[in-house]
Amino acid sequence: MRIISSLLLAGWLTIGAAQAQIPQNPAAAPADTAKKYANPAGVPPPMKQPWYRGKLVRATAIPALLIGYGASTINGNGFYSSYDARNDIRRQFPNFHTKVDDYLILAPYAELALVELAGVEGRNDRLNTLLVILKSEAIFGLSTYVIKNTTKVLRPDGSTRNSFPSGHTAQAFLAASIVHTEFRDKSQWYGIGAYTIASSVGVLRMLNNRHWQSDVVAGAGLGILSAHLGYLSHRNRWGRKPLPGKYGFGPLLYPGATGLTVVWRP
Repeated sequence: MRIISSLLLAGWLTIGAAQAQIPQNPAAAPADTAKKYANPAGVPPPMKQPWYRGKLVRATAIPALLIGYGASTINGNGFYSSYDARNDIRRQFPNFHTKVDDYLILAPYAELALVELAGVEGRNDRLNTLLVILKSEAIFGLSTYVIKNTTKVLRPDGSTRNSFPSGHTAQAFLAASIVHTEFRDKSQWYGIGAYTIASSVGVLRMLNNRHWQSDVVAGAGLGILSAHLGYLSHRNRWGRKPLPGKYGFGPLLYPGATGLTVVWRP
């Protein structure tokens, strides 16, 4: 009997020792839920872009180069000055004269209206496009008036002292920039056509002896800059609920006057 008790005690002690040697799983630590909503998808934070890739820099870089180059070639300044360009033009086209440039300044807007009527959707709806145009035109008009009356550069034909910059060229390039921005995602050819028209306006202003080279180049930069600032200052606040009825816009062209028409039908 004592032998049996001893055997049972020894077996119980052996089993207890074996169980003591088996590693036990520690209790799992409670999850930290203090920041569970900070980044639920685990997406890494976006890297900050360098300053030269910002919207403002991209919008002003090319216009600043054009305006700067134009200003550097006023009168006899620069490697190829405005005087040099005028002498070459007068030598090749001594009696050139046309009024086509007075009508081509809004031709890019005519392209914009025709493309819209053809059913091609632009970057913005018609109302927001119109608002961008109005803001860009206001920036262009005010800045052109101030610069012309500050610099007081004499025109090549000696008529007035409001030559710099070319308002015709600035207006044409403003409209071309609107066309390019609205339809560049559809086709680059819309913008190429509009900028070709705008460049033709600048060339005709020099051929007509109404503007210097400096006026035209700076005017192109000012027009592009005005359009870019119009877009940068716009946040599509009117795009959520369109106006009732039908509305549209287009150029107004007839002898002696140019402008922009806005039509709304309830």
